[in-house]
Amino acid sequence: MRFKSTAVAAVVASALLLAGCSAGGGSSPEGGAALTIAKPDGAIATESNNPWIGDSSAMKLGYVNTIFEPLAFVNVIADKPVTPWLASDIAWADDFKSVTVTARDGVKWNDGEDFTANDIKFTFELLRDNPGIEPAALGITDVTVDGSKVTINFASSVFVKQDKVLEKFIVPEHIWKDVADPTTETNPDPVGTGPYTLTSFSSQSVQLDQRDDYWGGKLAVPTLYFVSYNDNTALTTALANGDADWAQGFIPNIQDAYLSKDPDNLYWAPAGLGVDALWFNTTSKPFNNVALRQAMNLIVDRDQHREVAREGSVPALTSVTGLPTPAGDAYIGADYQGESYKVDVDGAKAILEAAGYTWNADKLIDPSGEQVTFTIQVPQGWSDYVTGITLIAEQVKAIGIDATVDTPDVDTWWANKGTGNFQAILHWTDTGLTPWDIYSDVMDGTRVLPIGEQSEQYNFGRYDNPEVTAALADYANATDDASRDAALAVIQKAFIEEAVALPIGTRPFIGEFNSRNYVGWPSDDDPYAVPEPTRPQMLLVLTKLEAK
Repeated sequence: MRFKSTAVAAVVASALLLAGCSAGGGSSPEGGAALTIAKPDGAIATESNNPWIGDSSAMKLGYVNTIFEPLAFVNVIADKPVTPWLASDIAWADDFKSVTVTARDGVKWNDGEDFTANDIKFTFELLRDNPGIEPAALGITDVTVDGSKVTINFASSVFVKQDKVLEKFIVPEHIWKDVADPTTETNPDPVGTGPYTLTSFSSQSVQLDQRDDYWGGKLAVPTLYFVSYNDNTALTTALANGDADWAQGFIPNIQDAYLSKDPDNLYWAPAGLGVDALWFNTTSKPFNNVALRQAMNLIVDRDQHREVAREGSVPALTSVTGLPTPAGDAYIGADYQGESYKVDVDGAKAILEAAGYTWNADKLIDPSGEQVTFTIQVPQGWSDYVTGITLIAEQVKAIGIDATVDTPDVDTWWANKGTGNFQAILHWTDTGLTPWDIYSDVMDGTRVLPIGEQSEQYNFGRYDNPEVTAALADYANATDDASRDAALAVIQKAFIEEAVALPIGTRPFIGEFNSRNYVGWPSDDDPYAVPEPTRPQMLLVLTKLEAK
C-alpha cells in the first residue's frame, strides 16, 4: 500500500500498592517489572470493557488494547508496511471495495476456545448491523468465509479507511452472539485473544496480568496497572517521580518538569495528519451563521496557542487548509500554496459588518439584535486544552464577544460533545493515511446524527452540505490521483470558506515513557508504532519491549 508522502490523585498512592506492587518497575506477582500506564482524566467511574464505545473505561484508559486484538497494525507516521496480526495475510481488491484476510492459525481466546475465521466474520457483521459501535462508517455489506479466508465487502471504496478496517478489534462469536445490545454492553468478563487478562478493577486502579497461553509467546512485561490522575499536573508528577511509566499527556515545561528528572525519562511526539480544532455547533446560534465562523478564523491566534497552551512543544500549524506540515504538504491545493493563517481583527470586523452584525458599546450584536456570546467547553484537568480555550475566550474580545469557559468533568463533556449539547468545544480529529480523515471528521454529512443522539462518528457540529459529502465520497472512491485531487479541491474550498471547525494546532502522537526497566520503545530511529498507550498499537509496543 503506497500513498502520497506519506478523583484519583488522592487515592492513586493506595492504588499503586495493590498486590505489593510499586509503580515504575516494582515487582509483579510473577517477579518481573510491572508497567503503570496513566491518564489525567479524573476518577475512574464505572467499569465497562466494551471494545467499541469511546466512554467505556477500557477505551478511555487504554487497557482494551491489551485484551482485544485487530487484524493488523497500520503505521500512519512512517512509510512502513502493514504488520499482520490476527490476519496472517491481507489482500485488497484493486478498487478497495473488498479485502480478503486469512485467520491466523494457533490463536486461542483467553477462555480456551479456538479463534477462527468465523469470529472475524461475526465481528464485521456485528459492526455492520450496529452503527453505534462502528464510528468509521465503513459501509460493510456482506462477509463470507472460505476455510480460513474471510472476505469483507464494502458498499464503496475504503481506500482512505484501510487502517480503520484492519485495526478493528475482533471479538469472540461464542460470547457476543448472546449480547442483546452491543452499544450498551459492559462486558464484565472480557474474552479476547490479547496477551493480558483483566484481574482486578477498582476506582483506584485496573490490573491486568499476562496469559500463559498467548499465541504470540511470552512478553517481557508480566503485569500492567492502569490509573487515572486528576489532571495533567498530577500526571506529570507521577511520571517525573517514576510512579507512572507510560502516558499520553501534555507536560508544561517538559524539559525541566520531566526529562531532566531522570535520564531514563523519554518523550516522543511524531507528527501525523491530525489536528486539534475548535468545533462549532452549526445547528444553533451563534455558530449557525457562517460569517461569525469566518470571523473567528481570523481572530484565533495559532502561534499564541502553540507557544502558551502547548509551550512550543508541537510543530506550528500554518496552512489555511488545516493540514500539518510537512506531513500534509503533498495535499495542499494549488490555490492555497503558501497561504498561511494570520490574525486580522480588521478583516474579521469587515466580514461581520457585511453580514449585518453591529456593535453596541463594543459588544457584538447579531443581525437579529441579540448580543453575541458563547460558551466553550473542555474537560477540567486537561491543562493544555483549558489554557487553549482560555486564550480563545480572551482573543474574541477583540471583536466584542464575551465568551464563557466551562470545564466539566470528562464524562459530562464526552456526553455533551456527542449529543451536540455545546456551542463550541476544543477537540481533536483522527489521524489517517490521507487528509480525508480531518475533513470527513469535520464535514461529512454521512456522519450527521440528530441533536440529542449520541454520536461516536465525529461531525459533532452537525454540518451537512451535500456537495461536500459527495466530494468526500469521490475522494474516497477515486481510482487515480487526478480524480482525488479534483475532489480534494472542492473539499478544501468548503473547509476554508465554511469554517465549520477551526484547526488550532498540530496534534502529534504524544508519548512519555521510561527505559528504567524496558527498552525497545518506538523512536525517530525506529518509528514502528505511535507512542500513545490509548491506541491499538499500544499492543505492538508491548510486544517489542525487552527487559533492560
